[in-house]
Amino acid sequence: MAVNITMPKWGLTMKQGKIVKWYKSEGDTVRKGEPFFEVETEKITNIVEAVAGGIVFQIVVAAGTTVPVGTILAIIAEAGEQPERIAGIQAGEVAEAAASAGAAQAPAAAGQPPEKKFVPASPAARRLAKELGIELTRVTGTGPGGRVTEADVQRYHEEGPPAPKMTALAEEMIRQAGLDSTSIEGTGEGGQITKADVERTLELKKAAAVAAPVKVIPFTGMRKSIAVNMHTSLHTTAQLTTFTEVDVTEMIRFRDAVREEYKKDETVRISYNDIIIMATSRALKRHPLMNSTLVGEEILLHEAVHMGIAVALPEGLIVPVLRDADRKGLLAIAREARELAGKARAGTLTVDEVTGGTFTISNVSMFQVDGVTPILKPPETGILGVGRVKPKPAVYNDQIAIRSMMFLSLTFDHQVVDGAPASAFLETVARYLENPYLIV
Repeated sequence: MAVNITMPKWGLTMKQGKIVKWYKSEGDTVRKGEPFFEVETEKITNIVEAVAGGIVFQIVVAAGTTVPVGTILAIIAEAGEQPERIAGIQAGEVAEAAASAGAAQAPAAAGQPPEKKFVPASPAARRLAKELGIELTRVTGTGPGGRVTEADVQRYHEEGPPAPKMTALAEEMIRQAGLDSTSIEGTGEGGQITKADVERTLELKKAAAVAAPVKVIPFTGMRKSIAVNMHTSLHTTAQLTTFTEVDVTEMIRFRDAVREEYKKDETVRISYNDIIIMATSRALKRHPLMNSTLVGEEILLHEAVHMGIAVALPEGLIVPVLRDADRKGLLAIAREARELAGKARAGTLTVDEVTGGTFTISNVSMFQVDGVTPILKPPETGILGVGRVKPKPAVYNDQIAIRSMMFLSLTFDHQVVDGAPASAFLETVARYLENPYLIV
């Protein structure tokens, strides 16, 4: 029995996908689970396996074409089977169809030609103007009541439009500036060009001469996806951000000690972020409501911590997910986090590696930024913002000392969790970072 292969839907926000390439052609044999085609979404490119085996009876959507989720892309049939063919979609057809649909939905008045101003003219003048392709609105009528005559049309055809009316001062200014008087709109009586009209034209010309060229960046792909997700997040959640300053002097010593211990192991290099991931995942186990997602009318409490790690790319931000972070040791976290970041920069992340997160960390400590108010990644309940480490005077053992300080910020969905339990979670994370030996 023939099987229709459709555009898959990955995640709540996916609306469409682009067919990058087909690994099979019509008439080829394909096995179930074999790579069949490649799809590009706003953030990732993923290889889709065949859901059934058989003969590729028809490729409906050509490579390079973007189609909505659920669109039939191909038909796989059994040997000898002849199902009904579907009208194929070539690259560019979808965009054209969308444009046509948008035009059809426009108000009826928008599709009607603009109403033409009635010009009194003799029948002979109208006939001649039609023959010469002249708009009667451009011809000055000299007949009774300004009526356009046949002679007026003939004169316009031979001599062109009459010189615009202008004041003597405006005429001299135009001459000195070398302007084209026909390009200046007169605002004086009867359309007369005045001194102010010439000055306005000169200002516009000057501004155009000094204006810097504008670079246009298409608002598409990852950038648009991020914008849509962030806008949706702010409008569908009750976001609140709390802050705390943490003394991370011991965290730095802990990191340095681990680095020294494993300095010969080239597969691992512990970072601040690795320790923060471990501390946060352990804190989430003690505060399970922060490790939840709001889906419809239900709050889902997740047993495992799947930690989203924001990675900045030139084209935007992507959040790969480190699964089961709460069950991994520091070295495993460091290795996997670095591997995910590498895949993100190489553009080789799979769908599974960017979906299913239960909490996210956004770290800006590599910049000269003290703090951040991150935006939630729905349907997650919380996101931790991490600022830079900065040496500064602080009270330590009842004395003023130079300590390594860091700001943490927690943005949470007030629909799911109140301020007190959210603050308690942030306090636990801070305590773990102040004394990282508590984590292990």
